[in-house]
Amino acid sequence: MFKEAERIINLLKNKKINLSVAESCSGGMLAQVITSISGASKVFKFGIVTYSNQSKIKYLKVPSKIIKKYGAVSEQCCRAMVENLSRISKAKLNIAITGVAGPNGGSKLKPVGLVYIGIKKGSKTKINKFFFKNYNREKIRINSVKKSLELIKNFI
Repeated sequence: MFKEAERIINLLKNKKINLSVAESCSGGMLAQVITSISGASKVFKFGIVTYSNQSKIKYLKVPSKIIKKYGAVSEQCCRAMVENLSRISKAKLNIAITGVAGPNGGSKLKPVGLVYIGIKKGSKTKINKFFFKNYNREKIRINSVKKSLELIKNFI
């Protein structure tokens, strides 16, 4: 995972693209992986962990009506997270992660392992839905970060 992050940091540097991240279920793991690479400060603007619904509303300006209607683990919430992060950070590339890492907190409609990852570059936004079935909490978080790195690489 760290080798992939190093390649991504180098690509971002070469293309003069900066990056910001907003994380929920990954709890800052993506920012940690990125900032573990020497020279990441040249491209990494900032990361924010908005773990609670209140922090998503307060810091990322996710409308409370979205969380009430669709939940924090939804395409709509993820879209609001990444689009508002883009406005706040002014980074060229932004990524947001929200999901259910478990082992508790899942439901029939939103089971443990359901993760949404949104990415935005310029006017293009893409929300990706993943389901990491039969994984424990740590593996769900790690896979969320791995998928995020893949998405970043593909979006550069």
